[in-house]
This record gives sequence, structure tokens and C-alpha cells, in this order.
Amino acid sequence: MKYKLPIAIIVVAAGLSVFYYGKKPAKNTALQSTQSSPLSERKTQTTSTQTQSFHAVSLPALMQKEFDGRDLTLGKILSANESYTRYYITYKSGELTISGIMNVPTGTPPLGGFPVLILNHGHIDVSIYTNGRGLKREQDYLARQGFVVIHPDYRNHAESDKDPQAETSLRLGYAEDVINGIYAVKNSSLGFLNKEKIGMLGHSMGGGVAINTMVVKPDLVKAFVLYAPVSSNYEQNFERWTTRRPELATKVVELYGSPTTSPEFWKNVSAKNFLQNAVSPVLIFHGTRDDSVPYEWSTDLTSTLQTLNKEVSLITFEGEAHEFGPKWTSFMQQSSAFFNSHLKP
Repeated sequence: MKYKLPIAIIVVAAGLSVFYYGKKPAKNTALQSTQSSPLSERKTQTTSTQTQSFHAVSLPALMQKEFDGRDLTLGKILSANESYTRYYITYKSGELTISGIMNVPTGTPPLGGFPVLILNHGHIDVSIYTNGRGLKREQDYLARQGFVVIHPDYRNHAESDKDPQAETSLRLGYAEDVINGIYAVKNSSLGFLNKEKIGMLGHSMGGGVAINTMVVKPDLVKAFVLYAPVSSNYEQNFERWTTRRPELATKVVELYGSPTTSPEFWKNVSAKNFLQNAVSPVLIFHGTRDDSVPYEWSTDLTSTLQTLNKEVSLITFEGEAHEFGPKWTSFMQQSSAFFNSHLKP
């Protein structure tokens, strides 16, 4: 398919409860992320590896990054009930401070600490997003099952630091923030956290963040639940959502070229091309009446992972939309059982 910029043009998603990617920091200029790079320079910036160079805005570049998540800090108590206490949290992702929430189960932690679940929310307009706003039902349910639940806000959301390049760097920084959040857990002194038993649930755009995480840092997360995830082929996401924002689409194509003119760039921002890296089990849920993210995207992802001999299952909910209604309890029961089997002794 050829991409012509004139009239309607192409855009990087930001409008629905879907789509993803974009961000930065670094120490060595070869690995430098795009936050400090002017837009005019980023089209030619590359990241060196032992055998070849990659564009700084790419999954291979993110794979080479030295992540430094740190300074996980429990802030004020936001609420408490008989099952868990909800805290405001912050941590460092490169040079950025990321806000979020943490639900900590009540009672004595098991030997080794409570297993940890990272919940990645879908797209919510940053102008209305508030701390910990996404996946509220899932946060509550999973904390009541004995998991520490961490819900990062991502850069540009709530009280997180701002990154003006987030959209034009295709929101890859969201994955960077989530990965750094896990390293912040591992580097923390909080004894109630089991730093080796970490799972991840991602909805919609957050499912895309999870897929990027599983190919960039395969050993970091022990089990993934993908809840109506966006496509692992970034070009499909771009077509479906970015084209609704012509100004951004034009800028993206000016910077990187179109999928037709710059196929290598687009290949390297699509997790589909790196799924051979995945090592952890994956459980995918999708409804057949999802008007936001096509159900077929999850069947395609499942098929690709199966072809690569990865441990994956797809659970189809007939008649369910993008955010589950009647089948939501079944979704959570099966997700909790899946996490229990992989994260608890």
C-alpha cells in the first residue's frame, strides 16, 4: 500500500483507547534516545551495535539501551480497605520522573515477597488523564488476589515529566518507562516486593507496550496477559489511528519516510519482526465485537507466536467489545489463575 501525504495523511495514534510508543534518555551518545535530539536531526541519528547501526527510534535501539530504572518511592496513601493499601508512587526512567500507583496487599508477605504485576493502561487523552486512571477494575481485583499491582502513568501523563518528542518517537518511550519501572522495583529496598516474580497485563495500547517489552527485554517479565492489544505490526496501528491526525502523520513521514519509502525503519518499529525473542508465556483475550482494535490482530499475533513455538493461548469472548462487560469476571478469574500458575510457588 502506498502512502501519499497530501490530503488526509497519516498519523500516530493518540485518539482512542488504543495505540502506543515513544521516548528516551541515555549515557553514551551511540545509545542516546531521542529526547535530547532536535527533530531535524533525528531522521539520520543511528544507534551502534556490534554488527550494525539502527535508527534511534527503533526496537533494536531500545534493545541496546542501558536501562536505569531507580528511586521507586512510596508517596502518600491514596486509599485503603481491608484487602490492600493504595499508594501514590514515583520512580526514575532515565532523566524523567514517572508517576503511578501501587496497590499493596494487606497482611504478611509470603516468603520472598508478594509477586508483582505491572498494569499498562490503554490510550486516554493526556489532557484528561489523572494518576492511576486506567484499568481501575483490574487494579482492584488483582490486588485482592494477593498481587502488588503497579500502574505506571507513562511520560506526559498525570504528574510524570513531559517529553515533547513522545508522539514523533512513536511512543516507544512508554515501553521504556514500563521497563524502567520494573528495574526500579528490582533496585528498590522494599522488602514486600518479590523482585523475581513479575507479570504484566496490558490493555489496548498498553498491550502494545507489553508486546514491545517482551521483545526488548525478554527475561524481565515472567508472564504476559494481553487484553484486546493493538497490533504487533506498527504499520497497522499507524494506518488505523495516526491517519486521523494529519499534522502528526505528516511529521512522522517527514522524519522517517513512509512504510513504502522506508520499509527498514518501519520493520524495526514493529514488534512482530522480533517475536522470536519472546520467552515468557502469553495469554491473549479479545472480544469478537471490538470496534476499536480488530479481533483479527490477536488471531494473527497468536498464529505468529505459535509458528515460532512460543507458549501462547488466545481466549475469544463472543460478543464482547473493547472493554469487557459480561465476560469481565471470567477474564479476571482466568488472568489471575494464569498469573498464579507462573508467579506463585
